[in-house]
Amino acid sequence: MEKMKKQIYWEDVTVGQEIPTLTKIASTLMLVKWAGAYGDFNPLHFENEFAVKFMRMPGIIVHGTLKRQMLIQMMTDWIGDEGWLQRISTQFRGTDFPRPMKSLAEPGDGDSIICKGKVTAKSEKDGKHLVECEVWMENSKGEVNTSGTATVILPTKK
Repeated sequence: MEKMKKQIYWEDVTVGQEIPTLTKIASTLMLVKWAGAYGDFNPLHFENEFAVKFMRMPGIIVHGTLKRQMLIQMMTDWIGDEGWLQRISTQFRGTDFPRPMKSLAEPGDGDSIICKGKVTAKSEKDGKHLVECEVWMENSKGEVNTSGTATVILPTKK
């Protein structure tokens, strides 16, 4: 049975408040699964020789759509079941590299992807209680390579 998420309410949110971080490990297995689910079979995401030789990358890279989904997960985890993610926009300014698999179930050593965010504004419009957020992703070195904005609708205590 899944543990219920704590519900956050519009009245409890303050401008400048940080959104709880979400740390993810992108493995090569995750990229293959994502390619199948999303239908993005660009060899840049699963074929190392193609990435290095033809794209001049250090290796295969994490899908931008998968990175956006990680930010979506961070936001929906934060807003709870009664919140609504109205909009998210992302810009990819750098690359993330997946960890190779050590075994069928365990990724090897490498970088982590840390999803972060903070509240930038609150407003009421057409009976909706809106919260504007800045969102971004960092690698383990603290380098920001994906940034964006999100708008959520939160329930009120009233």
